[in-house]
Amino acid sequence: MKNNPSRCGYVAIVGRPNVGKSTLLNALIGEKVSIVSSKPHTTRHRILGVLNRGPDQAVFIDTPGLQRDRKRALHRLMARAINQALEDSDIIVMVTEVPGLKRENRDLTQLLRDRTQKTILVLNKIDTVGAKTKLLPMLQSMSAEFPCAAFMPVSARTGENLGVLVTEIFKRLPEGPALFPREMLTDRGLHFRVAEIVREKLLAALHKEVPYGLTVEVEYLGRDEEDRLLVHALVWLDRESHKAIVIGKGGRVLKSVGQAARMDLNELLKDRVHLELWVKVREHWSDSERELKRLGFDLP
Repeated sequence: MKNNPSRCGYVAIVGRPNVGKSTLLNALIGEKVSIVSSKPHTTRHRILGVLNRGPDQAVFIDTPGLQRDRKRALHRLMARAINQALEDSDIIVMVTEVPGLKRENRDLTQLLRDRTQKTILVLNKIDTVGAKTKLLPMLQSMSAEFPCAAFMPVSARTGENLGVLVTEIFKRLPEGPALFPREMLTDRGLHFRVAEIVREKLLAALHKEVPYGLTVEVEYLGRDEEDRLLVHALVWLDRESHKAIVIGKGGRVLKSVGQAARMDLNELLKDRVHLELWVKVREHWSDSERELKRLGFDLP
C-alpha cells in the first residue's frame, strides 16, 4: 500500500497589533518562542515556529502588527517583514479579535485581496464572550465582509478550538518534505531569545512612551564560576531622558526587570541564570538601518 506523501509549508500569522498573534504562535508550538505584551508592536522581527504532526510540518511565521506609521527605519523594516511573510507563505492566518473585523483591518484585507483562497480568518479571544451564541453573527459578518478559505473562532489564551485550527492548517499544506529538523522549535538562537525575554519584562514595567525607543542586545553569554548561565545584556535607549525612567529610583525598575527576566529564563532554559543589565543611550538607533543591522535586525 502506497504511503501518503508528507506535507510541509509556511504559515504566516498576520493581523493588527494586540490581537494575540504571538500568543497564538506560542500556544500552537507549545513553547514560548515569541514574547507577549499588552503594548502594541511588541513583535519587531520575523520569528519562525515549527510544529510537526506525524510526517507533516507547519512552519509558522510570526509577524509585527500592521501599522500605518512608516516614519522610522524600524517601522519600514517591520512593514517589509509582513510583506515578505505574505510572499513566502503557503497559508495565511489572519488574526482578528472579538467582536470581529474593525476599520483598522482594511489595510490588511486590501493586502490579502488576491490571497483569499489561502487565508484562514481567525477570530481570537472568544473566551471573553459570555454566550457562545454571540459568535455566529460575528462570523457571519466577517464572512460577508472578507470572504476567504475558512473562518475559525479560537482562544489562544485558553486553547479553545486550537486543535481544530491545527487540523484545518495541516490539511491545506502543500505536499513536500520537512524543511527543518524535527527537534527544532524556532529559527532564533539563544542570544535572541534571551534578549527578547528581557525586552518583554521592560515592556511590562515601563510607561507607554518609553518601550518603542528601546531594544536589548545580549553582549555576552557563557558560564560563571558557579556553572550558572551568565548573561550580560545591554538595554539601548534612543533618548537620554528615558535612562532614569528605565533604571528607576535607586535602580528599582531595572532590578525588578532583571528578577522577572531571570525567573522566566530559568524556566525556559531549565538552567540557573545570572543576568546582569546595563542601560546605554544610542540616539536615533531606530531610524538608522546601519544601527538596526548592528543590533541584529534582519535587513533585506
